[in-house]
Amino acid sequence: MAAIANPVPEVQPRYAQGEVFLAADVGGTHVRVGLVRAGGSPGASPDVVEYETYACARFTGLGDILEGFLRGRPALPVRRGVVASAGLPLEDGSLISANLPWPLSPRDLRSRLGFEDLRVVNDFEAVAHAAPHMEASQVLQLSGPRQGTEGPRLVLGPGTGLGAAVWIPAQPRPIVLATEAGHASLAAGNALELALLGRMLGERSHVPAEHALSGPGLLNLYIALCGLRGVPARHREPGDITAAALAGDDEHAHDALQAFCGLLGSVVGDMALLYGAHGGVYLAGGILPRLGACLIESQFVARFLNKGPLRQALERIPVKLVEHGRLGVVGAARWYLDQPDHR
Repeated sequence: MAAIANPVPEVQPRYAQGEVFLAADVGGTHVRVGLVRAGGSPGASPDVVEYETYACARFTGLGDILEGFLRGRPALPVRRGVVASAGLPLEDGSLISANLPWPLSPRDLRSRLGFEDLRVVNDFEAVAHAAPHMEASQVLQLSGPRQGTEGPRLVLGPGTGLGAAVWIPAQPRPIVLATEAGHASLAAGNALELALLGRMLGERSHVPAEHALSGPGLLNLYIALCGLRGVPARHREPGDITAAALAGDDEHAHDALQAFCGLLGSVVGDMALLYGAHGGVYLAGGILPRLGACLIESQFVARFLNKGPLRQALERIPVKLVEHGRLGVVGAARWYLDQPDHR
């Protein structure tokens, strides 16, 4: 697929040469914060000069985290920033999200931190802006050739929710399409999944993909599976289910994790077709890196490819597991640097 024209005006720098700005990646479980400088050339990866990770549960709000981060670095004055977060932005700049532990208001944060400028971007839109830099974060190749063709790249991952965005090559700079694909309806692909979906529908009128394909989603699958089999659910945390499944001492945890991997493969295949992701698929969710071997041994790849006559098209798409880590911070910074100056 050829790069498409993007009639967006040339970017005017919003920062002084060499100025450091703040970039944060806010998830439902962790907040990753960095101080960033622009790369040495247009489109280059931003230079992360300071970086910290914080557990959301230990703080009463994002302002506490960012203030503490900046307070520990007084020698680096910061006047601007960008926050990547899951959710839908409102007209006043605040964010609606089912997965954040506290409200997020850019106006309040800007005032509290004394910033001249603070922007908010969708979290997986930010991760997708790091797509050109993802090869360095590769953990495992799951399917397809080493390199895809020129075309859109899908970035997707389960964490506290299920995030997805599409990176599209364009001039003078790439376009990123933010999505709420995690809220699309989940579809079953076999008898067990149909039974699990039926049980979940008994509790709600709509079962979104992230109700099964996320950290909490793995717990939902496990509880539903135990309910189907008439056995008590021994585990109450996604990490405990994963540990028991990988240890091989709990068949229900094992089967729940296998169902998770199969459903993930099916959903990723659907999205790759929906968005024409010929450039590749990158799985960057926070809970996936420890599941690499499980993904390979599971039905993930078979379900990804199981799209009838379009199997051959999907076989040409590289599917890679990457370490999320700093990608959200790097991508948020790249997005910020690419924005026209609207001040």
